Amino acid sequence: MAKATFRLGQTEGRWRLIGVTWPFVLIAITAKDNHEYVLRLDCAGYPQTPPTGGPWDPDQNAVLAFELWPCGRGGRVTAVFRTDWKNGMALYLPCDRESILGHDNWRTEMPSKIWRPSQGIVQYLELVHELLHCRDYSPPPCAAA
Repeated sequence: MAKATFRLGQTEGRWRLIGVTWPFVLIAITAKDNHEYVLRLDCAGYPQTPPTGGPWDPDQNAVLAFELWPCGRGGRVTAVFRTDWKNGMALYLPCDRESILGHDNWRTEMPSKIWRPSQGIVQYLELVHELLHCRDYSPPPCAAA
């Protein structure tokens, strides 16, 4: 988080550090509608081991209620912010420690999204920020399909 790329993301308003209680890090990421989603990332073993985490409610100190998660229209946001995956404790991303397990095909299908320790936590944050700014993103509550 001392790296220039992390600080630049904060300066540009893409994310902000809320707090660190090692190995957990709370970071708010701003969506295109200016809604902030807090991620709680478990960084045990960082940076060699990728973080894992998902949307968090810092007031309740618990996984964010699923009805408050970012919604998608059936595309990338829907695929990543899966409330049926790991009880909401991990995003379905190739750079997530829990999600990469059992998905060896991702290494060839999405090599740019596989965890790179040299890029650090910014890699994870940039992927989430991109999702929260793509056309598939919808704020909660989810519209009926």
